Amino acid sequence: MLRMRPLPPISQFNKALGSILKMGHYAIALSLIHKKLQQLHGIQVDFYTFNIAINCYCHLNRIDFGLSLLGTFFKRGYTPNVITFTTLINGLILQDKTPQAVELFKKLMRSREIEPNVVMYGTIVNGLCRTGNTIRAVSLLRIMEEGSCKPNSVVYTTVIDSLCKDRMVDDALKLFSTMDEKGISPDVVTYTSLIHGLCNFGQWKEASGLFREMLDSGIAPNVHMYNVLLDACTKEGKMKEAEGIIEVMIQRGVDPDVVTYRSLMDGYCLQGKMDKAIRVLNTMVERGLHPNVFSYNILINGYCKKMKIDKAMHLFRELPRRGLKPDNGTFGAMLRGLFQIGRCGAAQKLFNDMQAAGIIPNFVTYGILLDGLCKNGHISEALSLFHMMESNSLHPDIVKYNILIDAFCKDKKLDTARALFSNLSSKGLQPDVKTYTTMIQGFCEEGLLLEAKELFVKMGHNGCLPNDVTYNTTIRGFIGQQKCYEALMLVEEMVQRGFSADASNSSFVIDIIPTKGQDPALQEVIKKFMPK
Repeated sequence: MLRMRPLPPISQFNKALGSILKMGHYAIALSLIHKKLQQLHGIQVDFYTFNIAINCYCHLNRIDFGLSLLGTFFKRGYTPNVITFTTLINGLILQDKTPQAVELFKKLMRSREIEPNVVMYGTIVNGLCRTGNTIRAVSLLRIMEEGSCKPNSVVYTTVIDSLCKDRMVDDALKLFSTMDEKGISPDVVTYTSLIHGLCNFGQWKEASGLFREMLDSGIAPNVHMYNVLLDACTKEGKMKEAEGIIEVMIQRGVDPDVVTYRSLMDGYCLQGKMDKAIRVLNTMVERGLHPNVFSYNILINGYCKKMKIDKAMHLFRELPRRGLKPDNGTFGAMLRGLFQIGRCGAAQKLFNDMQAAGIIPNFVTYGILLDGLCKNGHISEALSLFHMMESNSLHPDIVKYNILIDAFCKDKKLDTARALFSNLSSKGLQPDVKTYTTMIQGFCEEGLLLEAKELFVKMGHNGCLPNDVTYNTTIRGFIGQQKCYEALMLVEEMVQRGFSADASNSSFVIDIIPTKGQDPALQEVIKKFMPK
């Protein structure tokens, strides 16, 4: 186009640039605008070219350059329009700057310089939803419903999807009904979000009804919809139904993808049926699909859970031959498996190999290593690893502290556990219910009931309510020290909170009955406490 004489109008160049943008080649588009059009050929870019350039910067995570172009806009005598500002708002959201995007949107609304259209509203709604501000997104949707710019199917679907992810499926269904009342047709994405939400709650009947409604409406399920249904089946252990979904997909001309087969493999691995999982992998390859590292991670994890480490290691070594690089998930599964069978030396060597290969361990991998060392009695090595994390500015979270505190309590090193517990506040961490329960158990096992009781009271005052494990642990401690009355008072409190005894405490309570006589009040508590 640049060799043509005379040169085509800028509108033709803009059209070509727009096509380049649709392919995601943002850097190429910018290079053409700056070097070819302006510098080499002196072509005067127009308003639309500027919008294209801003869009490119936003998708390249350079919103700062996009905003700086606004000054050039004004110098050229152009006035930014709704497309310009929508692009900038989206750029801010893409760079995780949703609060700034909302502020810009509010400023535009206040100044009334721009009349927001449905795309601008939808962009803000999307930003709010992806940052967990679903309630604010719903409020904005209601403002749209009452205003002149009505929400479309995309806006409704964005909010419905966010409500489902927030486990507010009833609210999502109500919004779905509102769409119908307003004559706005849902699409396959709307139905997929709702069906996914219902499946997550085990509401199969409702999900099936919605799926049939979708088919009756003439909307064809896509591969993502089928994957949602298949994933729900595999998580429930309904493998026959899952296989049936794949058959229906193929019959309807929808090709299963890597995600489809990965879900099926995961289902078989969860049931320990590794031969069937491997068969799925082979089917996947036969159909011309290339398993990715996540597919192998599922199989490696499955073998490790079955303690078939040699088979897991075989798959692990196969990855480079397949042109795949193991990630934290791969190493994490292998480390967990090695620790499970007590091969701590091999696990530590694998961890070193991981770092030598340039893979930086994430928090989950460190947690697996820490937990594995502790459970295998290598507590001093675990503590060294913990301190190494701290010195490398990898600040351990409460989960890592819980692992160490539990290990030291079980190793009868209560002073070290107490020191770690006391250190939490200085690290900006709050103990959770597991932390408190672990410490209470440690105190009880050492006969320090006063400290256990004080900590039990303290956790409630600190806004961390005890759960059934905390109650059972504390009650067991009191019963073990023949403090039956105190134990039964805790039993009453436990019952009032809707918890019940575990198996070991049930037998303890039975033993209390003859020692405490026939006190009607205590008998009533014991009756409530015992499992039906």
